[in-house]
Amino acid sequence: MTLRSPADEAPRVCDRGLTRAFAFLGKRWNGVLLGTLGLGPAGFAELARALPGISESVLSDRLGELVRVGLVSRTVREGPPVGVSYELTERGAAVLPALDALARWAHENLPAEGCR
Repeated sequence: MTLRSPADEAPRVCDRGLTRAFAFLGKRWNGVLLGTLGLGPAGFAELARALPGISESVLSDRLGELVRVGLVSRTVREGPPVGVSYELTERGAAVLPALDALARWAHENLPAEGCR
């Protein structure tokens, strides 16, 4: 067996994909919102009830951001009463397996905190 010196190894570089993913999903509420919408379409009030601790202004900002990047679609329902529904797009649904894996890992390895 040949031992390699640290000078022989290429320097470590962070994965740019992970950096981008965690910068976006790690932004407070983005990942949780995507996971919640993974259960199906929901209105604003339903999402606000499902995410205790999120303010209406932050919820509105995060939903707007998710719509802008194409992960969530926003549909206005004709009334009365007029309503708005949010739903994952195909691109948004593509992240669900990763979010499910993260949730399982958290349940098995992190202390219980947060929502229900």
